[in-house]
Amino acid sequence: MPAPRKHPQIIQGGMGVAVSGWRLARTVAGTGQLGVVSGTALDVVLARRLQLGDPGGHIRRALAAFPVPEVAAYALDRYFVDGGVAPGARLRATARLRVDRGEAAELLTVLGNFVEVWLAKEGHDGLVGVNYLEKIQLATAPAMFGAILAGVDYVLVGAGIPGQIPALASKLARAESVTTLVTVDGDEEPLAHTFDPLSGALRQLRPKRLTLRRPDVLAIVSLPVLASYLMRDASTRPDGFVIETHRAGGHSAPPRGKPALDGAGEPVYGPKDRPDLAKMAALGMPFWLAGEAAHPQRLAEARRLGAAGVQLGSVFALCEESGLRADLRTELRARARAGTLRVRNDPQASPTAFPFKVAELPGTLSDAAVRAARRPVCDIGHLGTPARAANGALVHRCAAEPIAAYLRKGGRAVDTAGRQCLCNGLFATVGLGQRRPGGTVEPPIVTLGQDLEFLEDLSPDGGPYSAARVVDWMLAGTPTPQRTSGLRRFGPRA
Repeated sequence: MPAPRKHPQIIQGGMGVAVSGWRLARTVAGTGQLGVVSGTALDVVLARRLQLGDPGGHIRRALAAFPVPEVAAYALDRYFVDGGVAPGARLRATARLRVDRGEAAELLTVLGNFVEVWLAKEGHDGLVGVNYLEKIQLATAPAMFGAILAGVDYVLVGAGIPGQIPALASKLARAESVTTLVTVDGDEEPLAHTFDPLSGALRQLRPKRLTLRRPDVLAIVSLPVLASYLMRDASTRPDGFVIETHRAGGHSAPPRGKPALDGAGEPVYGPKDRPDLAKMAALGMPFWLAGEAAHPQRLAEARRLGAAGVQLGSVFALCEESGLRADLRTELRARARAGTLRVRNDPQASPTAFPFKVAELPGTLSDAAVRAARRPVCDIGHLGTPARAANGALVHRCAAEPIAAYLRKGGRAVDTAGRQCLCNGLFATVGLGQRRPGGTVEPPIVTLGQDLEFLEDLSPDGGPYSAARVVDWMLAGTPTPQRTSGLRRFGPRA
């Protein structure tokens, strides 16, 4: 039986589409902490990187290590363009994950996750994790299998209740067929969707020749009550938790209790949203704190409160190894240091209906004029929800797709208000945006946490800094804080 892993003090959080890519995760893992790749839409990431010519040959190097060469060859034949597609040329679309017909998309999802994790683990013996959104249920099994094939050490899952994940991880590490319960809007019961890792094009895998290890599963939750719920049954019990407050970047849990908005139109959080860390520690499971955690003193506070450490996102999103476009990183740092950057917790932007942090930058989807000029289109579809149309047909709809299509699939017009296409926007944020007729490129959307005080130490002049510098700074050591200051720091602000 493998020896238990020594848990890291710092988890570099999974961010966006390819913001926390393999370069960032590999750098952090090389420092002895946990580097995490974003597992969101890695099928499309793989296809688009290949179409852009795979500079440096990294994707092709990882594909050469995939245990079924014919599968890797399929991706290369279909998507690789030597030298990259012509300037302004449209990028080839990928098949979409579907409840009833998604084999091609599942195969590309396996490959995409294998490639990203394999590259993140290349050249060192540090720990690498992958982050998934529970909301994207159809991708979870094939994505996790691809990551397990590449030797992933941790799987982190948020944006929902990840009760299925621990059992899926155990079965997939044995290369067994798994069933994912998929929520269908309009159905009383979820649909059972089966993924067999040894069928179809992957049937050449030989279980006896596979040496697979089950990754540790960390559930990302906002409150100990959800952690307690997951702990009640062995099949849903993860190996640890990340307690993430609403100040963290990306999606966050909505406030408990009656919904209310403040004068700026942001959700109001109160005492019910404050995590009781004494209860969390009493569960006896390792946990990390996330949200406003990027400071050496806050790491010390977290450990005093019983946490194994902290998870950090924004401080790594703005470092040089981040997948965020260099021009966006530079502008964000400069605006933050000048005090002109606002990060809004938008209750409407995400089609998932979770609040989503949006950094307000000219030329991005945070700009009303940019949103108005963008023609609605849904050609990636990862945040689409399986649903029943009025005629009973199984459809996939997204509140950010063209309104006519959404209504035709049984959606309500009221649910489309303010929704933005995060799929296309986040791909543009990392330089993989789709090109549209007339030479336009999809505009980006940038998400960050609402605490950027770390820039005072790491980027006092607005200049660049490395991921290794972040780790060194965090671990430099500070005086042990008082317990009460930690409770205030890791609870919601008044």
